[in-house]
Amino acid sequence: MMVSKSIKQEIFFSFSLLSVIFFYSCKPGVSPETNQKDRELATIDSLLRDSAFARSIAATQDSSYYAGIGEKPPPFLTPEDDTALITKSKFEEKVATNLAGFYALECGVGLLSVQSNTTPIAILTKITNNSADSNMILLLNRFANATWKASQPFRGLSRITRSNFIIASDLSKDEVDKDYVQIKNAAIKLLSTLKTKPDTSLSQQMEALRSLLQDSSYTVAMASFLDSSYYVNLNQPQPLFFTEGDDTATIKKSAKEMKIATSIAGFYALECGVNYLVTTTNQLPSAIIKSVADNTMTTSDKNIFARFANATWKAGQPFRDLNRVTRRTFTPFYFLTEEDIDKDLVQVRAAAKRLSGLL
Repeated sequence: MMVSKSIKQEIFFSFSLLSVIFFYSCKPGVSPETNQKDRELATIDSLLRDSAFARSIAATQDSSYYAGIGEKPPPFLTPEDDTALITKSKFEEKVATNLAGFYALECGVGLLSVQSNTTPIAILTKITNNSADSNMILLLNRFANATWKASQPFRGLSRITRSNFIIASDLSKDEVDKDYVQIKNAAIKLLSTLKTKPDTSLSQQMEALRSLLQDSSYTVAMASFLDSSYYVNLNQPQPLFFTEGDDTATIKKSAKEMKIATSIAGFYALECGVNYLVTTTNQLPSAIIKSVADNTMTTSDKNIFARFANATWKAGQPFRDLNRVTRRTFTPFYFLTEEDIDKDLVQVRAAAKRLSGLL
């Protein structure tokens, strides 16, 4: 009897999980609670780099989307998707690749503004003048990790197997510092723009931020700034961001990988939100994930997961089409309706239900 490739992949990733669980269950010299937390984090870490699991959970989330709008889900992938190619703009791909830090900043600042009852400009000022405290930096770095992860499958699904595609709490200091540099550079650019606005109230600053988010010209300008800043930080020559022929050049992308990338954002929102809460509250990952799956999480946690979901969703939109940033829902969380928010949380809950059974 022939065994399909997808079944073989599922068997392999299940075997890998059993190996991880066995290793951490037998780890000597630490408490059972620490062993359990380490084991669960290691399991999540293993799943992050598993392309078979990526495909599987993307299918789960795609199905949950259709169920959420009361429609029968179509087949997630067809045989034709294995070889089908999609033509994309090379320049838009370049723009999208450089925006993760901007969307991490925007979503992080929005949450910090609510938590501290202050304005985006006040938060941005702290970031740019190096007066942000460790809690602010931790949250912003988690958002940066979430938006970066959500971007990687769009560039190529094989990128999730790289050594730095891991849970944020296991990243080296150098990797974390790289993320925060992008956050700070985006803050410098955004603050310089917002300070030219005469309005200073929270609602007026949010209106200005919405205008910038939905402006494709500003999106390109931000991507160009972050690209050049990246090379400046490395003390390397800055290549031209826009070169002759970029406006017409195209690249071919795998239809299958684009479908997976489009549907997996909720998983990365869940993973990064869980890792943030494990770090800040010392809860077990399984307990947090169960509360998400059962929809029994606290209002504070629900707000955090909703923000991470918004961030990972935003990071993927320019890869699909730069014009998607002009849509109504491509806006600060401040303006989203309860219906908009719940659509994102449906995806996070679907990922949590799937992950809960594996921990």
